Amino acid sequence: MAGHDIPEPADRKRVADHMAHPEAAEESRHSCDPAFQHGVVVGFDGSTSSERALAYAIGMARRSGSGLIIVHVANRLPTTVWAGCEPPVFVDVPDHRTEVLGLELACADHLTEVPWILVERGGDICHELEEVGREYAADAIVVGSTHGLVGRIFGSVAGRLARRAQRPVVVIP
Repeated sequence: MAGHDIPEPADRKRVADHMAHPEAAEESRHSCDPAFQHGVVVGFDGSTSSERALAYAIGMARRSGSGLIIVHVANRLPTTVWAGCEPPVFVDVPDHRTEVLGLELACADHLTEVPWILVERGGDICHELEEVGREYAADAIVVGSTHGLVGRIFGSVAGRLARRAQRPVVVIP
């Protein structure tokens, strides 16, 4: 988690941070921990709907005897500078929420029931959740539903993911 090593108890799995060591990010994307192969991927941002999705995903992973891959997708914003007809460039914005979420998850009692890891990505939420699901050959992706005006205008993450995913998507209201 962005430069912080959290001492983990022996019965808890580690928190993965692909952004802290960019050279290891590409290698780790191709060699995922086998303990998490065929696990359950869950999108988590700390919101109420993502907390409900996490609770459901924990139960799903526990019942199937698999690992839990918790994914936080960091913000990316387009730059305002356009060079001719070049497409806009996206810049990674430091997202300290991943560190905070990782610390909260590491202290959560309800996560002691299953092995888990936290994966941070940057980019489009739907694409990144599906990509992590593909890398880990996940059995399912669990997401919380989106409520409000933004979801109605741009389409919810759950709806877009359900249309394009190559594996089951469970949407928790």
